[in-house]
Amino acid sequence: MKGLVIKNINKSFGSNQVLYDINFEVKDGDFVSLLGPSGCGKTTILRIINGLETADTGAVIVNGEDITKVPVEKRNIGMVFQNYALFPTMSVAKNIGYGLNIRKKSKEEIAEKVDWALKLVKLEGMGDRKITKLSGGQQQRVALARALVIEPSILLLDEPLSALDRKIRAEMQYELRNIQQNIGITTIFVTHDQEEALTMSDKIILMNKGVIEQEADPINLYNYPKSIFASDFLGKANILKGKLVEKDGKWAVEGRGWTIGVNHKDGRDGDSVSVAVRGEHFNIDKNEFEGSQEFKITNKVFTGSVCKLLGNMGEDEIEISIISLDAEKYQVGDTAHVMPTLETTLYFK
Repeated sequence: MKGLVIKNINKSFGSNQVLYDINFEVKDGDFVSLLGPSGCGKTTILRIINGLETADTGAVIVNGEDITKVPVEKRNIGMVFQNYALFPTMSVAKNIGYGLNIRKKSKEEIAEKVDWALKLVKLEGMGDRKITKLSGGQQQRVALARALVIEPSILLLDEPLSALDRKIRAEMQYELRNIQQNIGITTIFVTHDQEEALTMSDKIILMNKGVIEQEADPINLYNYPKSIFASDFLGKANILKGKLVEKDGKWAVEGRGWTIGVNHKDGRDGDSVSVAVRGEHFNIDKNEFEGSQEFKITNKVFTGSVCKLLGNMGEDEIEISIISLDAEKYQVGDTAHVMPTLETTLYFK
């Protein structure tokens, strides 16, 4: 099988175990993000794939070959570090060609491949510049070119956009994804930024405390999280506590002054559960409608394309997101009527 297979990886640093039986696969040419909070183990996985760390147990398989015991310099894996790790005394071209020099390629081949890499990252004509004369975005492109010029089997990216300002970071998300798709390289991207992972990935592997919490494509991971952690980490969710109830064959959760319908998956009448509903998954109207609950608006936050309404449904505070064009319909002090979309109202025991 082409691509990457991670099998039964465990890793401890002294008495601190940081990875617990990690298993996943990445198809050839896919862009996969390892997403999670600081300390969840995602960078350790990247370093094990690259050979900079050794797993206590398990295997790393690339394009069908077990490389678990292969030295780092023989793995043919490209990596872009968070701080880029560029040589400030070298020119752009020499930084890009460094890996080819180490591999003892001819000057003619190095020049040809460096020229190709410069064009790929849109830095044509800048080969003679010093690294210190480049912007942050340009330095990031040099680091990417250096990783790709060796024609690696897999590209690893360790939060390479974190040092950029917001505007350049957004531009580089699309640029990086376009380059990856154009050359079709299997890519593993480490980030703690949810928007970044959603924007760029074919698949997201969500990690928490050294284990894989959930893996799925961005749409399904966002809309159908499988845990409270997944609900609240990948986009903010309203977490409400209540009891599961069944009436006339229909299931709902009853809370403190509210009742919302749910699709029954497991659990019994009377079970204590937590409900997760994203702000944009509420239907809202000024008038009462079937199944709706009263929502008393206490605050209103305009953020541009989205307006957030904060208020109380029964005794619980919730946040609802509406499009900015509807912002004038609802004012602080109003009582509106809301109901979560049944398909995306999830409960967890």
